[in-house]
Amino acid sequence: MSNLIENRRTFAIISHPDAGKTTLTEKFLLYGGAIQQAGQVKAKGEARRSRSDFMTLEKERGISVSASAMSFAYNESWINLVDTPGHSDFSEDTYRTITAVDSAIMVIDGAKGIESQTKKLFEVCRLRDLPILTFCNKMDRESRDNFEIIDEIQETLTIDVTPMNWPIGSGSDFLGCYDLVNNKINIMDRADRNVRATSIVIDGLNDPVISKHVPDDLRKKLLEEIEMVKGLLPSFDNEMFNSGNMTPIWFGSAINSFGVQELLNGVIKFAPPPQARPSITRSVQPQEKPVTGFVFKVQANMDQKHRDRVAFVRLCSGHFTRGMKLKHIRSDKNMSISNPVMFMANERETAEDARAGDIIGIPNHGQIRLGDSFSEGEKIEFTGLPTFAPEMLKGVISLDPMKSKHLEKALTQFAEEGMSKLFKPLIGSGWVIGVVGALQFDVLESRIKEEYNLPVRFEGSPFTSARWIQGEPDEIAKFSSVNKIHMAVDHDQDPVFLTRLQWDIDRAKTDYPLLKFSDTKEMNQKNT
Repeated sequence: MSNLIENRRTFAIISHPDAGKTTLTEKFLLYGGAIQQAGQVKAKGEARRSRSDFMTLEKERGISVSASAMSFAYNESWINLVDTPGHSDFSEDTYRTITAVDSAIMVIDGAKGIESQTKKLFEVCRLRDLPILTFCNKMDRESRDNFEIIDEIQETLTIDVTPMNWPIGSGSDFLGCYDLVNNKINIMDRADRNVRATSIVIDGLNDPVISKHVPDDLRKKLLEEIEMVKGLLPSFDNEMFNSGNMTPIWFGSAINSFGVQELLNGVIKFAPPPQARPSITRSVQPQEKPVTGFVFKVQANMDQKHRDRVAFVRLCSGHFTRGMKLKHIRSDKNMSISNPVMFMANERETAEDARAGDIIGIPNHGQIRLGDSFSEGEKIEFTGLPTFAPEMLKGVISLDPMKSKHLEKALTQFAEEGMSKLFKPLIGSGWVIGVVGALQFDVLESRIKEEYNLPVRFEGSPFTSARWIQGEPDEIAKFSSVNKIHMAVDHDQDPVFLTRLQWDIDRAKTDYPLLKFSDTKEMNQKNT
């Protein structure tokens, strides 16, 4: 494998809301020299608007609702970082993002430990055997006992934990960390949050130099705890890490720029380079010469001045250069990729070239969808990008009756982005919108109003769940004629069964054993 691929790292950052994920992203960019000053999430007004949050609603609420990609150079490596929504209402976007990366950083709040959304996202990573690095954040605030946090990770997530550094003190007494790998002490600077920690190289923990920087009581406690760490916790095992069964953990404070550089160096040292990707026909290796890639995200209207749609493509192999013709597998047409972009959050640069592991954006006007595959000719269709049945269903009404066509266009666009599900019942003229969580309705309403100047109202639906129907067309037609009132099609024209009760689904499965009623659908495949 060439160094150009070997030196690439493509990873996602996952966490529960408010664990500090977006702040950590900012600090990575700071260390990579991509930005001059981190936009702190907790600040007020303009200062609060972090690089990776570009939607109006994100800026208003201070939470990430859409995964964003950022690329930058760091030392000899090229980093592709994806910041994901922490809020569970947007977990589907996160799931799809995880299909496009080779490893993940799990951010934990030192005071709260493993929270519900962290556990959910971890399970998603586990399904893909994704290597995970852990960052225990906010050590400068009152936090739980370090061993207690590690025990909780091990028990809750059933994964071995190996510390890379160890905190000296906690809360207001937090001084910094002892670096177990490099045998040095890093002291945190509380005066300037954008300053990197002061590193003091020591000759073992008995080095008298420590006494100059660490009070005796904290030094004594540190010595005791390090003995326990070495006696009780496993040392790093590369094989276990790569299979997703062990996570190295760093302690730090992202807002104070502490522990961040060590974590980033850990990503370079331990995280795998671009890996092989599964397709319907074969596994695609990153060092293969022909260019291949798949769309894991579609984002509309990133640039408010131009109503554009950008498809985020994970390159799986080859050396892509600007102006290349690639086959769009779903339509079987060649596309000239003349204006590809690399992302710096909402800032873009023209991508002159890119390689396996990189994430590029292809601006388009709706031809490219979530789950689409590209290649230099071979019919490669990448798999593993599902869409999930919605957990909440509502009807939608345009408050301007003259703009019903505009509403249809907006709803179709958001469905193709993967932000919501769109169902057109066979009986009646309305639309049914499906989402995973209630916050998505707020985002939809905000974006329809902002991007299409169209006020809408969501209202209750008689249906509570949806299932895609798979099977022979004759069998589907037979089922459909008996259950017309419950039938709809999605934005791909695939048949969907809308129901009120689980009993309806169970009954349908019993009465029509040749049909499959599925709560997931592969993005790139028709269901019939």
